[in-house]
Amino acid sequence: MARIELNEVSHSYLRHPASRSDYALKQIQSTWEDGGAYALLGPSGCGKTTLLNIISGLVAPTRGMVTFDGRNVTALPPEKRNIAQVFQFPVLYDTMTVFDNLAFPLKNRGVSSVEVKKRVHEVAEILDLGAVLNKRAAGLAADAKQKVSLGRGLVREDVAAILFDEPLTVIDPYLKWNLRQKLKQIHEQLKLTFIYVTHDQMEALTFAERVLVMYEGEVVQVGTPQELFENPAHTFVGYFIGSPGMNFLPCTVEGRTARVDGAVIPLQDELAALGRKAEGKLQLGIRPMYLEVRADAAEGAAPAQVVAVEDQGSARIVTLKLAGNTVRARVREGQNVPESDAWLVFPQKWVRLFADGRLIVG
Repeated sequence: MARIELNEVSHSYLRHPASRSDYALKQIQSTWEDGGAYALLGPSGCGKTTLLNIISGLVAPTRGMVTFDGRNVTALPPEKRNIAQVFQFPVLYDTMTVFDNLAFPLKNRGVSSVEVKKRVHEVAEILDLGAVLNKRAAGLAADAKQKVSLGRGLVREDVAAILFDEPLTVIDPYLKWNLRQKLKQIHEQLKLTFIYVTHDQMEALTFAERVLVMYEGEVVQVGTPQELFENPAHTFVGYFIGSPGMNFLPCTVEGRTARVDGAVIPLQDELAALGRKAEGKLQLGIRPMYLEVRADAAEGAAPAQVVAVEDQGSARIVTLKLAGNTVRARVREGQNVPESDAWLVFPQKWVRLFADGRLIVG
């Protein structure tokens, strides 16, 4: 295992990049602690796989340095980094048995047959593959094939980290849940460094201890799932995480209130003071689950009109118009929702302000 650091790493697929927009990755500065469980989360094309391939050595960065435990490995190929990588589609030898697939990385390194057998059986037990060790890989189901692919990384005791590039995309939902739980168990048991790439927020937030959210080649926030949900550092994080995502309303700050066109929303004193000093385009943000929908006026409430109600079983998503802006509220099943005119309460504890897309903090 290793502590992995990316120091001012940038990468362009152009031979002569001339501007910032020519770079697929833009000055990534990040540290992956030994034994941690991390997720790289973001939409397609944001640079997740490029970053993963730079860590593994499949891609050499245009600028910057990659270190493992302080050792510069920027120019080293994958086989010199002791990295295991699990891809979206399992990479297996279909004509070999499961045992031989798991044993292959060890045999390639000249490990004794006694030690190979010991390690293969240990990993097979961890992954619940004992019953299929003598079966050919070609006959396995998709989830079992992905387990074997994972096992090829686990079987090596010298592995610095295991990198997962959207490994559950082709797995059906139920099996996906089972495999995700198995990955969590393996991490807790073996304390290996896991770096997991996905565009699925559910996978990232349920698997990782810390999530790196990427947007347009940048890491815009690193944090725990709770930190990302409650205090998104960038409007993209607020929008991308959560279902529905965070509401954002253009506003101005006057005194102790935020003004959204004709609507007036009370703010906490400290946040209002920060908002008055902030420069750039201001936006008020609040999660749908914290926005309160009422039939009657209340102190500090803003008038709105109900546009649509979507029943999700345990809750309903209410879409409303507030001073010309669309907002969504998540209300509990059974709670009364007005048919047309409504009042919205913005609990001050959960209101956030953003300037030019960045969270305003004290």
